[in-house]
Amino acid sequence: MAREEQSVVVGVDGSGASARAALWAAAEAVRLSVPLRLVLVSDDPTREPYAKELVHDIDARCRHATGELDIVDEVAYGHPAAELVHRSESARLLVVGSHGHGALRGALLGSISAAVAAHATSPVVVVRGVGPAKSGPVVVGVDDSPGSRTALHYAFDAANRRSSELVAVQALPNTYFTPGPHDGADRDTLFTQAELRLAEQVSAWSDAYPEVAVRRIVSNVPPVTALCEAAQHAQLLVVGQRGRGGFTALRLGSVARGVLHHAPCPVAVVPR
Repeated sequence: MAREEQSVVVGVDGSGASARAALWAAAEAVRLSVPLRLVLVSDDPTREPYAKELVHDIDARCRHATGELDIVDEVAYGHPAAELVHRSESARLLVVGSHGHGALRGALLGSISAAVAAHATSPVVVVRGVGPAKSGPVVVGVDDSPGSRTALHYAFDAANRRSSELVAVQALPNTYFTPGPHDGADRDTLFTQAELRLAEQVSAWSDAYPEVAVRRIVSNVPPVTALCEAAQHAQLLVVGQRGRGGFTALRLGSVARGVLHHAPCPVAVVPR
């Protein structure tokens, strides 16, 4: 079955953060016209009645917020990160909260969100912030890597669904921030090259999404800072699971890890 025919899956644990993640996921399922699947993963079968009560309550809140959305809820058993990563193999999108309080032992979403973002095979959204913005742009980090190009496609699609502006941010190369004998001309050249690369990458998708207005930013601050600043009033911040540099064994890049810790809005981590 193709991913576009499948569900938005959201991991819940009874915390306020996971409830916000579920409501965000419900709204996204409506935008995608796919069902929503609520999954509470626990390692304690003796608390099954309490677990079912929690997930049914979140189900009711999502139905109230969205109306006629097709929702399935369930309680599963095992390690939360492993189970949710397994679900990502057939999910259109996987959603988790940025932290939880462990309403059930073994269901600490806050301790597993980074692991899920690192290993999931579907896009993962970690819902950060007190409440997701209902307006504002979609922001995407661009660095000319294959992962970045996949993230850029995802961001165009997300902006198109929201009828919002897309803000594409590219930070200057690491050489810009490395102390050394760089004169003004060298830095100007780096800036010009970055602007050209960003324009080329954006143009690759602009024809496919003609309704999406794009604003390009080349930043002379480190990537995590640049992205978090651009996302202050954003609906969504999109990054690749791993960009340029780093080791191939590292499933989650330093920029993705940084924005997961510091972004002011929900963060989508998109695998290649």
